[in-house]
Amino acid sequence: MAFNKICYIVALGFLLPFSYAHTDFFTSIGHMTDLINTEKDLVVSLKDYIKAEESKLEQIKKWAEKLDQLTDTATKDPEGFLGHPVNAFKLMKRLNTEWGELENLVLKDMSDGFISNMTIQRQFFPNDEDQTGAAKALLRLQDTYNLDTDTLSRGNLPGVKHKSFLTAEDCFELGKIAYTEADYYHTELWMEQALKQLDEGEVSSADKVYILDYLSYAVYQQGDLSKAVMLTKRLLELDPEHQRANGNMKYFEYIMAKEKEANKSSTESEDQADKETEVKKKDYLPERRKYEMLCRGEGLKMTPRRQKRLFCRYYDGNRNPRYILGPVKQEDEWDKPRIVRFLDIISDEEIETVKELAKPRLRRATISNPITGALETAHYRISKSAWLSGYESPVVSRINTRIQDLTGLDVSTAEELQVANYGVGGQYEPHFDFGRKDEPDAFKELGTGNRIATWLFYMSDVSAGGATVFPEVGASVWPKKGTAVFWYNLFPSGEGDYSTRHAACPVLVGNKWVSNKWLHERGQEFRRPCTLSELE
Repeated sequence: MAFNKICYIVALGFLLPFSYAHTDFFTSIGHMTDLINTEKDLVVSLKDYIKAEESKLEQIKKWAEKLDQLTDTATKDPEGFLGHPVNAFKLMKRLNTEWGELENLVLKDMSDGFISNMTIQRQFFPNDEDQTGAAKALLRLQDTYNLDTDTLSRGNLPGVKHKSFLTAEDCFELGKIAYTEADYYHTELWMEQALKQLDEGEVSSADKVYILDYLSYAVYQQGDLSKAVMLTKRLLELDPEHQRANGNMKYFEYIMAKEKEANKSSTESEDQADKETEVKKKDYLPERRKYEMLCRGEGLKMTPRRQKRLFCRYYDGNRNPRYILGPVKQEDEWDKPRIVRFLDIISDEEIETVKELAKPRLRRATISNPITGALETAHYRISKSAWLSGYESPVVSRINTRIQDLTGLDVSTAEELQVANYGVGGQYEPHFDFGRKDEPDAFKELGTGNRIATWLFYMSDVSAGGATVFPEVGASVWPKKGTAVFWYNLFPSGEGDYSTRHAACPVLVGNKWVSNKWLHERGQEFRRPCTLSELE
């Protein structure tokens, strides 16, 4: 008997469309989309492997069934069976040749194609930094948008198209990542969520003992000793021999005994001082809180009287010949600083061209170190960016001309068009676009002066989150595809306008693409003349 040869071909399929392995995937949704194609290709490869294994087993099964019937007949009358010369010949042939072929088939490794594909694709996989970055993004979104762990775990987010949920194991993983960062607040939240889901009957590989171990310590680190004791007792009910839990219990009981004695000597004056401190803490509104409130659409300060001074209009760029017959739609977003939005100012086709030009060049966005001036990555800027020059594409050149016509500012001294794509929970915390007095060398290498103004295109709609906010004045500007916002960073005197301090809120749901043009002072001397007053 000769076995049919099994042909097993695994197409290597899509590789990521870049010639090198990317890092920092979590900082750009645009680059993460390539991972979807990679995973799809691996699934196809895995299914091909399964088919090959099934085909192999089917052949072995047929051979076994055939021999089972034959040997049943032969063993009933061995001499009579072998009395037929053909049966004698075939027995010799089977044992000498065919059983050896069967052995080779059983030993044949059908996984070679799949493993080869995995080896090639693995160089493009995310790493531990990406997984940690994505986990931290979830924690950041939770804080910024006041999401409770149950809402986030169940995937109940506004504007979602593809609902997903977190398993108890996922929640445990988030808690562990928070724990490694000594973030005991989030450790407690996510370990409790994991425990809750297990208590509700979820089948999971997550172990309650491990969860309670992390949870009790996180609670203790936050000063809730009685809760830590309660959780440790629950752990010991599940595992009475748990060495660390037994040691912690003795330590907790010792600390509680000491605190009991100390409480007896506390005075009423100290209690009153604590209350006053607590009131001060509640009244104090730091920039972080203002920023997060604005991201949620809360805390806007503009009065109805000021709102009445905001208008929409058709704008011709101060009688620019290109826009006299076809003015653009413009609306006021804020009065001080003046922020205006241009509507339908960039077409879908132009947006796609800009994105296609930028995507292969996207790199982790950097900030300028205020002390050294060197460019470096920062945890508070989660995005990737690329720079496009006007000579590279007529589309980019046309966009630059449009900015010059509508702002009246010379773009020849401006920086190249920066294209940015935000990652998981992508954000850029409060910052200034212009160089302050304590940063005299911020743009020295450009030789074009300070950043006089910012033009920002929104190249995608965002389902939830992603606003541009100005914490100093309480303004929130929401992304709308095809629009652009513009504001001056400097007063006409050249002094920086500190009310333009702004931030990009974390993207809660969706994919945020923007592009911006930073215009500089040089070349604007007669386009925006200097004034005598410092703040005018």
